[in-house]
Order: sequence, then C-alpha cells, then structure tokens
Amino acid sequence: MLPLADWIASAATVAGALMTGANLGTRVTGWGFVVFAVGSAAWMMTGWQSDEPGLVVTDGILLVVSLFGVWRWLGRQSRYDDSGARAAAHSRGAPVPTLFPAGSLVGASVKGPDDATRGVVAEAMLNCDDKSLAYVVVGEGGVAGAGETLRVLAPDALQLHGDSVRCDLTDAEWRALPTTEHHRWPTSPPKEARSRSASA
Repeated sequence: MLPLADWIASAATVAGALMTGANLGTRVTGWGFVVFAVGSAAWMMTGWQSDEPGLVVTDGILLVVSLFGVWRWLGRQSRYDDSGARAAAHSRGAPVPTLFPAGSLVGASVKGPDDATRGVVAEAMLNCDDKSLAYVVVGEGGVAGAGETLRVLAPDALQLHGDSVRCDLTDAEWRALPTTEHHRWPTSPPKEARSRSASA
C-alpha cells in the first residue's frame, strides 16, 4: 500500500494538471499552481523518505516553478483582471463609452437571444491601421477543440454587455455565417459576415 505522501502527491499532481490545463480563468489556473505546489512538496517528502535525491531535486525545482505560477496568476494577473473589471463597471455609470476588458473577450461564451451558449470566442483579430476590431472567431461544438466549427463574426454582430458577449442573430442567420479552417483564417471579415451583421 502506498504511503500517504504518495497518495497526496499523485492526487495533487493530477488535479493541478487538470486545473491549469483546462484554462478556466485566471483564478482557477492560479489555484491549480497551488495544488501543483502541494504535489511537488509531497513528492519531495516521498523522495526524502525513500532516499531518492533525484526526486527531491526535481520536485524542488518544480515547487519553485509552481510558486512562480501562483504569483503570476493569483497575484499579478488577478490584479489586472480585477482592475479591468472595476474600470468597466465604473464606465457603465459614467458619461463615457462603456468599457470591456480585452482580456475577457477571448474565451468568453457567446450567448444567443435565448441566453443559450452558441460558442466560445477563440480569437479576436485587430486592424493594425486604426487599431479597431476586424473580426472575431467563435468555436462551436466539438470536444476540447477537436471537431469544432469555427465561425467568423464581424464586430457589429456582437454586443458586449458588462462581462458577457451576446449575438442576437437568429438561429438561421447564425448557421449561415461563414466558417473557416484552423489554418485558413480570412484577412478580413467575409462579405457575408459584414452584410448580415450590419442588418442584424
């Protein structure tokens, strides 16, 4: 039977990998590194008890890396996210255009008129000349990116409300949006995407 430290190390390593690999947001990723750090410390204890210096050294290095991840995601990045969210919230009550944190766009769920999730923003492409948003690619369906459909939306097809992204196109209009392949993204929004978003 495995010692307690081995069970803790194994469970923490698997849980930490799932939390950081799932990319579910700044704080989940940060806590994933906390769990990784616990796993590394437990593996170091196991290596010390079993007289395996290689395991102690390796996981000592991984512990330092995990602590850096904790600082990076639960410290620095979470402060940026909170600051962006506060600025966006304050802008909603001020006589200025409402703000939306750019970092919140990629990975955001796109909701339809009935609040059902239509997909997740995979990427946002900017125009270099005027720094405006050129188009957004939304991934729909599939599992972990495999088998998903990528749809190209012009900025006018989306509404940014507080911390949510909405697309009020009908189901028929949504299905008629142009799709793209992973290696063939357009250099500009296709005409169909522009014309449909302008009429929505």
